[in-house]
Amino acid sequence: MNVANLYQQTAVTTQNRGRLIVLLYDGAIKFLRQAVVNLQANDFQAKGRNIRKAQDIILELNTVLDMENGGEIASNLRSLYNFMNRHLTQATIKNDPDLIQDVIRILETLNQSWKSITA
Repeated sequence: MNVANLYQQTAVTTQNRGRLIVLLYDGAIKFLRQAVVNLQANDFQAKGRNIRKAQDIILELNTVLDMENGGEIASNLRSLYNFMNRHLTQATIKNDPDLIQDVIRILETLNQSWKSITA
């Protein structure tokens, strides 16, 4: 096994939950920024692939929400995640970079909040 891959796998599996959430947000933001670049280059296939990757991350974040113990915060996050997925679906259909940017802004705000909690 590649040492770098082993290190990365170990780093991810040993991170605390908050840090993992930050990493997921970072990944989704990265994929969406790339989707905007793809859209500007008229590479619609790559745009769709990167939006799907971001949606997969958002779906995972939504799936692991603890709705029983998370109260209003979990409920609000679920609403935001659902909104972002609908927004990204519309961005895919309409090829609208502004819709992608809207989701990036929401993710960046959430990410900054998690970073301040885990710092």
